[in-house]
Amino acid sequence: MASGEIIDHDGARGKGFALRRWLDLGILACAVVAALGVTPARAEYPEKIVKIVVPFAAGGGTDIIARTTAQEIQADLGKSVIIENKPGAGTIIGTQTVATSEPDGYSLLMATFAHAVNPSLYNKLPFDPHKDFAAVSLIARSFNIVVVNPASKINSISDLITEAKANPGKLNFGTFGTGTSAHLAGELFNVMAKVKMTAVPYKGAAPAISDLLGGQIDVMFTTVASAASLVAAGQLRALAVTSAERSAAFPQLPTVAEAGVPGYAAESWYGLYAPARTPAPVIARLNQAIAKAEQSGAFKKLEANEGLIMVGSSPEELDRYVGQEEERWRKLVKDANIEVQ
Repeated sequence: MASGEIIDHDGARGKGFALRRWLDLGILACAVVAALGVTPARAEYPEKIVKIVVPFAAGGGTDIIARTTAQEIQADLGKSVIIENKPGAGTIIGTQTVATSEPDGYSLLMATFAHAVNPSLYNKLPFDPHKDFAAVSLIARSFNIVVVNPASKINSISDLITEAKANPGKLNFGTFGTGTSAHLAGELFNVMAKVKMTAVPYKGAAPAISDLLGGQIDVMFTTVASAASLVAAGQLRALAVTSAERSAAFPQLPTVAEAGVPGYAAESWYGLYAPARTPAPVIARLNQAIAKAEQSGAFKKLEANEGLIMVGSSPEELDRYVGQEEERWRKLVKDANIEVQ
């Protein structure tokens, strides 16, 4: 017997016997797991920080909605939710970032109007808006608001039409990218009012509004979220809302339709997406968190002050809504010969 070796009561060499016993037990355990179809337990989502990508510059309407969403759902999820602004290329840069992210629920996209319009604007996108994304929830819908600099001589939609007809192509309207709601709302106005204003694209609502305040552009069909506080402070003059009916948040403002362009209506929206193949339980957990967030004081404040219509839809409802939006705007893109520069 070697020095230091332990012999058990059966006379087997202790170390070898113990090893064989553990191996046998391990094999038996694996066999039981396989027979029962048991899989190792997964940690509950989320385990780490969740990121929402905003495909616009910080400070605009989409950014405001995204930050409010992040603030409210992180309390329910129990983990931090941060915002990453990735503007550019009509939302394509930020959208592609999420399309190519791991489908684990930790990289999300705050999509907007452009998500439904870009397929009509581009012959080829670096992602498929349908196949590369999993819908989470339609968070809110909103109309846009027509605003000018308070120093402008344009005081109404009628004035805007008169000025645009007197100076074809010379009036500029700011947008936050080709194909965004601010852009197509302006192009729809061009078509229906029979005028010609020139679109000036920016990387987000904030820089466009900055130039409107500075007098570099003449008018914007911007989101309510990006302009409401400036209108309230007298830094912008609101002419009308783009919804089909007057807004309870701005009862004093006429619709574009009743102010001189019959039949005109345009709206924007905010929807949360994850990469395709994100596990269904993760989508369900996020959807649940958003439904709860929609009842918060922060969201109710946005709804009251900025004209948002809170939705909190199912993933299936978001898919249906975006499909309808695609059909709605495809004809305008074609008829107005809108092209990406």
